[in-house]
Amino acid sequence: MTTILPITLTMAGAAAITNIWLGFRCGQIRMKTHITLGDGGNEGLLARMRAHANFNEYTPIFLILLGLIELGSPASTPSWLWLAGALFIVGRVAHGLGMERAYPNKLRMFGTLSAVLLTLGLAAYAIYLPHGAAGMITESGPNAAGPDAELVPNG
Repeated sequence: MTTILPITLTMAGAAAITNIWLGFRCGQIRMKTHITLGDGGNEGLLARMRAHANFNEYTPIFLILLGLIELGSPASTPSWLWLAGALFIVGRVAHGLGMERAYPNKLRMFGTLSAVLLTLGLAAYAIYLPHGAAGMITESGPNAAGPDAELVPNG
């Protein structure tokens, strides 16, 4: 049986498009200024490069957590994962735009807080999920009934 992770696949696609957009924005300044390596002391290019790098620092772990939670969630896929994924992508776009504005600004702050808080929230839920989802744990080890084993009460 093939497992499809619609939320993770959708957000990974959106993340890929966002990553290309952020890289393109760096390229725009590089073309205008003929800077081929580094930032050449250009603050606008540095801001765009950092937005692009920051995106690539946060996005992989966010997508891994999103996918594992979607895969490991009991019953149906939690609808709140759609909201978390969408907020993450919107936040990363806002961060990219906010990096070029005077600090502090609402776009950059929203982008930073959304990435940190959503990743932290998913991390906490990922730790909780195998140990306490709905007060239940799955039996594991040599006596487990297999991948379709039923949930058993804790204790």
